[in-house]
Amino acid sequence: MLKSTLLVIAAALAVLLAYAATKPDTFRVERSLRIQAPPERLHAMINDLHSFNTWNPYERKDPAIKGSYGATTVGRGASYGWESNEVGTGSLAILETVPASKVTMALDFVKPFEAHNQAEFTLQPEQGGTRVTWAMHGPVPYLGKVMHVFINVDRMVGTDFEAGLANLKTLAEKNT
Repeated sequence: MLKSTLLVIAAALAVLLAYAATKPDTFRVERSLRIQAPPERLHAMINDLHSFNTWNPYERKDPAIKGSYGATTVGRGASYGWESNEVGTGSLAILETVPASKVTMALDFVKPFEAHNQAEFTLQPEQGGTRVTWAMHGPVPYLGKVMHVFINVDRMVGTDFEAGLANLKTLAEKNT
């Protein structure tokens, strides 16, 4: 009986590992929202890390977060690191900024797991406002593929992006 049980468990594990191997090698999560504010204002609220953290949903998840700004806090080269029991440990750095159009950031996570991704904020003018798109993409190592079998990363991260964009909308439209 024990031998049969162990064989069933081994077979199930083999199927799980084989299925995980079929998962994509990269991921992308993206959300967008129309905000009634000019792209110049929104760009400033993303490109300045002090302003960014006023609407960043991850900062709001843990009021006890320990953050540390780099020597530069605005534009290319600006950086910020954090340590938190709720949202983990990591850092971000602005890699590229195109005025009123785009901000690209490197995201390096250390805890609860290591990951190196990029976030992009694109601003597209629309009638009476701006469409803000927040995207994150990066590689998925094999262990990440196994996790993706059980966790819907698009839903988990996407929900946070939706909250962040709603926070940005509230602040940007309040100052209109």
